[in-house]
Amino acid sequence: MLELGIKGKETVVVSEVNSAKTMGSGTLDVFATPAMIALMEQTAWKSVAKELEEGSGTVGIRLEVSHDAPTPFGMTVTCESELVKIDGRKLTFELRAYDEQGDIGKGIHERFIINNEKFQIKANEKGTK
Repeated sequence: MLELGIKGKETVVVSEVNSAKTMGSGTLDVFATPAMIALMEQTAWKSVAKELEEGSGTVGIRLEVSHDAPTPFGMTVTCESELVKIDGRKLTFELRAYDEQGDIGKGIHERFIINNEKFQIKANEKGTK
């Protein structure tokens, strides 16, 4: 059952795979902003996934973030999420990302509850028009 205050936590080690240079968001060997955003979305959706009806999922519909500090290779980035608002099928999360030295980013993320099968069918139909 979805309730306010549901929390999530996910981690990733910074490496070449999630670097700004590899992801095309810059030229440096640091944690990429797109990688931080992906970690934030992953943390939010995973935190509520087991609370949804079978066959349901969530999709991201809005994200406001700041990436405030760099993280070099070898450090671990952790993201924590908290479900702070439920408005029908729209869920709002507060997000915080940090490494061993402190905060590196924060944000607000909105996700919408969908029926997975119907959503996929609609997306597939779009590709055939």
